[in-house]
Amino acid sequence: MQRVAVCPGSFDPITNGHMDIISRGAQIFDKVYVCILNNSGKKSLFTKEERIRLIEEATKDFPNVIVDSFDGLLVDYAKKVNAQVILRGLRAVSDFEYELRITSMNRKLDEQIETFFMMTNNQYSFLSSSIVKEVAKYNGNISDLVPPVVEKALREKFAKMKK
Repeated sequence: MQRVAVCPGSFDPITNGHMDIISRGAQIFDKVYVCILNNSGKKSLFTKEERIRLIEEATKDFPNVIVDSFDGLLVDYAKKVNAQVILRGLRAVSDFEYELRITSMNRKLDEQIETFFMMTNNQYSFLSSSIVKEVAKYNGNISDLVPPVVEKALREKFAKMKK
C-alpha cells in the first residue's frame, strides 16, 4: 500500500519553511499532495492559479509531489486522493495549540486519517507567508526566505500594485 500524505495550506506564498516540510515529507511518503485550501478568513495576494504555478515550479524536483487545490473539508480531500495522513508543519508551541484543535476535529470527522506533525527547521521557525509579504512589500531582502520563483513573483506583484 502506498503511503500518501496531504500537506494543506493557503501557501500565499509558499516559503522555504513550507518547502522544508514538503521536501522532508517527500522523503517519508510515497506521494505528497500539496493542497491549497481556501481560507475564507484571509484575503490572498496571489490567486489560486498563481499559487499552484508557483508551488509546481518550486517543487518540480520532487517527482512524488502533486500540487492541487480543494474547496471543502480537508478530510474529504484526503479520502478523495486515498491519503492516510495529513502532514502539518509546526514552528512553535502556539502552532501546536491551533493545530491540536484542527486535528481533533479532523479526527472526529474521520478516525482513519492520521495527522503527522513535523517540526520545521529552526532557521525557519519565525517564518510565515504574512511576514514574507510584509518584507517584500517594502523591498526588503527575502532571497533566503522563499524559492527564487516566489521572490520574482512577489517583486512583480508589488511593483504592479505601486503603479
